[in-house]
Amino acid sequence: MYEYIEGPLVEKNPAYCVIDVAGVGYCIQISLTSFSMLESLSKVRLFIHQVVREDAHLLYGFFTRQERELFRLLLTVTGIGANTARMMLSSMTPDDLQQAILTNNTSLLQSIKGIGAKTAQRVILDLRDKISKEKGSGEIFPAKDNRLKDEALSALVILGFNKGEADKVISKILLAEKNLPLEDLIKRALKQL
Repeated sequence: MYEYIEGPLVEKNPAYCVIDVAGVGYCIQISLTSFSMLESLSKVRLFIHQVVREDAHLLYGFFTRQERELFRLLLTVTGIGANTARMMLSSMTPDDLQQAILTNNTSLLQSIKGIGAKTAQRVILDLRDKISKEKGSGEIFPAKDNRLKDEALSALVILGFNKGEADKVISKILLAEKNLPLEDLIKRALKQL
């Protein structure tokens, strides 16, 4: 239902934060990875996943789309609920967690509180193929609206840059900052190519 929530950060601690949106404070559950990104910010945008239960409506927030998509993938694994998925993302960065899954590192997954041998094996079995399919693109979960990325990539290819390298640089820039104007995106990419 919610894509993201943006506004002044009213309260933050390692388990949750409160964002004020037009006078309404949204309490959003966060991972330690997202918390570390929020430390110096006063205004923030978190990508949201909503969990509706019989006794509660919970919002889980993530600093990047990549982290949210990995959280959603973890929820598809039998035996992994929202709190366990958040614990996994708090124990490791999304990149480290994906690497552990891709390399069949069950001992690393078992080092996470609440993850036993069977659950670690199930996570690897269920998610390895889903993650490896997208790993080659330089971005684990491509954005749904790629018009800005496509236009910037087209401009860089016309300027004579390698399409693969340009794609990786643009993806990296867009992961860090989503709402760049096309000109700024191209300028930043040119500096990194």
